[in-house]
Amino acid sequence: MAAENSEGRTFYDYIVIGCGGIGSGALYWLSKRAKGGVLGLEQFKLGHDNGGSQDHSRIIRLTYHDPMYTKLTPDTYTCWEEVERESGLKVLYKTGSLQVARKGEMDDLIKKYADSMKKENIDYEWLTGSQLRQRFPQFTTDDRYIALYQKDGGLVDAALCNAVHTQLARGNGATIIENCPVTRLEKDQQGNICVHTTKGKFYCRKVIVTSGAWINQVLSSTGVHVPVYVTQEQVTYHATPHMKDFTKDKYPIWFFHDPKYDFYMMPINNNSGPKIGIDAAGPVVTANTRTFEPDPVRERACEELYKELVPKALGPKLYTKTCLYDITPDRNFVVDTCEKYGWKNLIVCCGAGHAFKFASLLGKILSEMAIDGQTQYDISHFNIDRQALTDPNYEPIFYYGTDKKAFDKTHQKAKL
Repeated sequence: MAAENSEGRTFYDYIVIGCGGIGSGALYWLSKRAKGGVLGLEQFKLGHDNGGSQDHSRIIRLTYHDPMYTKLTPDTYTCWEEVERESGLKVLYKTGSLQVARKGEMDDLIKKYADSMKKENIDYEWLTGSQLRQRFPQFTTDDRYIALYQKDGGLVDAALCNAVHTQLARGNGATIIENCPVTRLEKDQQGNICVHTTKGKFYCRKVIVTSGAWINQVLSSTGVHVPVYVTQEQVTYHATPHMKDFTKDKYPIWFFHDPKYDFYMMPINNNSGPKIGIDAAGPVVTANTRTFEPDPVRERACEELYKELVPKALGPKLYTKTCLYDITPDRNFVVDTCEKYGWKNLIVCCGAGHAFKFASLLGKILSEMAIDGQTQYDISHFNIDRQALTDPNYEPIFYYGTDKKAFDKTHQKAKL
């Protein structure tokens, strides 16, 4: 049967499947131009924590290891600032950002970040461990450490970003239906796409799939497959007794690059403590079989790093929150149409576990692809038929910017 919303409507110009960070961004940017011709379908309630988009904060930064990202990062700020202007709400906080490592261990990687920023004329500073401690007294580093500082890094309020995107989209006329899983996509005789859901059928001219760990479940009827590893990741919050030293105006977001792990840390935002996590260190799962149980091995690794570098951040554990990454073999985004597979009106986007900072920009890019058939931004590296996605012998690397190790699909927890 044909599905109907409260107005009895079944046809839209554009349908977005998955209304998390990127999907809500696509809804917002589409609605600015297509108004009521936009429908968002979300399989859970808006704001759910089953995927990878919901938390107090996410990192935003100009600093990246590769020019394919540093040429886009300035526009991530522009898009979030437009969201702030339209909503009147603050979602972006500049705290400064750091890349930190022990001297002699990850120097080449830190230099990659510096080189990519230099290529895009992004200001940065090299700091010795002593200079880092003087700039940010929370650190106990000496000159056995090196750091790269960039003043514009910071955080975005993830939960608020998603809510603002969807509220603005609805204000522009878009429709969003919650608790509405998509079961099948098919083409009709008029060249439109029929989206089958548990609440019936909807029709549209173009579909954008931003369903994260469920991407291939949504695409299963199309013959399109995006090779992603779904992993269960986690972040931990501690109740530091030194809260005033870890507020957004005093404590930067920062990364610590270790031969085994890439750690990331963030200041207090909303009703939380300082945040710490390890990037891409979790077990391979599926979206339907993952657990919500934290891994104590990674919790201990985070505590040991705090003891080494920022001991005042430690306190009783508030909680550890799990989430899902959908990671491509080369750890790069997918932003492309499926025309090569016979679905020219189907657009897919995969954030590869590091896209929330780009969520509004990616939403804008997807809206341009849907409405204009092209985008003003360079997404040539994110095509769906690149070698990493089509070569079955491609050796996956889960650590973006490094060649630490090929990913071991059999690993079940972080290894110390």
